[in-house]
Order: sequence, then structure tokens, then C-alpha cells
Amino acid sequence: MSSAPARLHGPDDPARDTGYPDPPKRKGFFTDTSICIGCKACEVACKEWNDVPEDGLLLTGMSYDNSEGLGASTWRHVAFIEQVRPLGTQQANLQHDDVDVLALAGGSGTPPTASPGLTPTTPPVDLGMPGKGLPGTSGGAGTATDFRWLMESDVCKHCTHAGCLDVCPTGALFRTEFGTVVVQDDICNGCGYCVPACPFGVIERREGPKDANAVGLAQKCTLCYDRLVDGHEPACAKACPTQSIQFGDLEELRERAQGRLDMLVEAGVDGAQLYGQDPDNGVGGTGAFFLLLDEPQVYGLPPDPVVPTRDLPEMWQRAALAAAGLLAGTVALFLTGGRR
Repeated sequence: MSSAPARLHGPDDPARDTGYPDPPKRKGFFTDTSICIGCKACEVACKEWNDVPEDGLLLTGMSYDNSEGLGASTWRHVAFIEQVRPLGTQQANLQHDDVDVLALAGGSGTPPTASPGLTPTTPPVDLGMPGKGLPGTSGGAGTATDFRWLMESDVCKHCTHAGCLDVCPTGALFRTEFGTVVVQDDICNGCGYCVPACPFGVIERREGPKDANAVGLAQKCTLCYDRLVDGHEPACAKACPTQSIQFGDLEELRERAQGRLDMLVEAGVDGAQLYGQDPDNGVGGTGAFFLLLDEPQVYGLPPDPVVPTRDLPEMWQRAALAAAGLLAGTVALFLTGGRR
């Protein structure tokens, strides 16, 4: 595990380290991917509130996803990952007369005793849909396989040690009193230094027609800073129908996330883990963190992100020592007149 830069006031005080004398509690996101249904309501709400332009209405070939990842015009991105394996304790290839419908919904996979008004032999109701059996169990559909979708609503991580903030030469990127990182359009000069400084590949310069909004400027999630200052939650969290995206005080969210993780592990969900919540990781912990059901790289997330500016102090020290040595050698050469 990579070491993070030293903290002045602890993992939850980046605003105080920036100079806010009495900031509110740090705010953030906890995204529970285990209950994300892929509805993309968060994407739509983000675009509507923040006036983020449309960036693709066609399918990308990545399952049912119509956007490929985070960028200048995608501040929330719902990823669809298809896997040939069951979700938790789900079992595949179960006929409707082999198991109670309630068992299928709960994922127990164990034929139950007859429920009131519903028995294992209850025939399916024809709702006029294209099919009434499980996918792959009828002829012509091939062999049924174990299958699951992993869905994850990704967003800027609002790192404790933000590389984009470190390298910005104009002060366009700034730390808010809530501990989040925001771009100021009227100060950004479009230099793009922040783009390679983000270990998550979140921030980009917006492309498009010259008369479009913020073209050429760095853009990313602001955690709806304009809503926070008025006491409202971010638009994406407000729109999420399953509470997969939860907003609040970061310390409380971390406790809630740990409880949820413990519940899933106890239920036998292999691979469940928290990502980004550790204040001792390579970015000092993130303000937006996730509960994942598989390894981070499955979701396109770096397994061990490190802020690129982590080693800057040591690099400057070495440069200063080298310069001092060069200066001392030059002075010695001058004093001796070049004689041996």
C-alpha cells in the first residue's frame, strides 16, 4: 500500500487544512452498488441541474450503457458490467415449478414449503410478455448460464489529497468548506494540467462547438456545491430511487457503509468490499467512496490509486540539494581559477 502525504488535522479536515477556521463537517457520497438498478436517474438529474450537455444517445456496446465513463460532460456515470456468475446465493436454471417465486425473488435457491396462496406448482401468470420462463430455459435460446449484472454509479472522488488541485496554476480548482473540490469556470484557463494529475481519470476539458457551455475548460462533479450552500443534498442523491447513492457527513457514511458491508459478508456475498474510504490510502481517503461486489479493476477503478503529487516535496528537496552542489562546485572552480 502506498503511503499518503502527512495530514495536518486528520483525514476529515481538508477544509481546515486549506484555511477554513471553523468548517462544517466534511460532506461526501457513499455509493452502495449492491442496490443500484442501473436506472441512470442520477445521470439525468446531474445533467439537468448542472446544465451538463448531452454526450451520447446511442448504445456503446458496453451492455446497456450509453456513456463510456466519466468526463467533462458526464459527471455521473452508471457502469453496466456483465459477468457469468451468480449474484450472491442466486442459482440459475431453476424452472418455475421447481421453486417458489418468492424464493427466486429472495435468492435463497431452496424450494420452500407451500406459502399461503402460492405453491411450488402454481403456474406462471401470462402477462403478455415475450416469454414467461427464465431466460435460456426454453428451446432455441441456448444453454442457460449463471449470470449477473454489476451496476455502479461512478463519480469524482473529491480526494483528501487532490492532485488536480495541487497542479492548478490559476486557482480555478479550490477546496470548499465542505471538503469537496470544485472548478471555477471563470478562472480556468484550459491548460489541462489537472487532467493527468487525477489518478482516477475523472477530470477532462470539455469539447464541442465554440459557442457551447464551458468548451475548453476543465469540468467535473462539484458535489452540487451550489445546492450544499443552501442546505440541499446533491441532485444525483436526491433522484436515486433505491438510496444506492447516499449523501451526508463523511464520518457517518463510513460507519453506515461498514455496517452494510458486514451484513453482506455475513450473508455470504463473496467479493464485497469498500473502496476509497480508507484515510491511509494513496489519496488520503476519498470524499466519495463505494461498496463493490468485486475487485475495483472490474469496475474500471485503480486498485491502489496514488496522488501524482505525493513525492513533490522530496523531489524539490533533491533538486535543491543538486542545485546547491552545483553552486558549490562552480564557486570552488572560480576560486581556484580552474587550476588543479
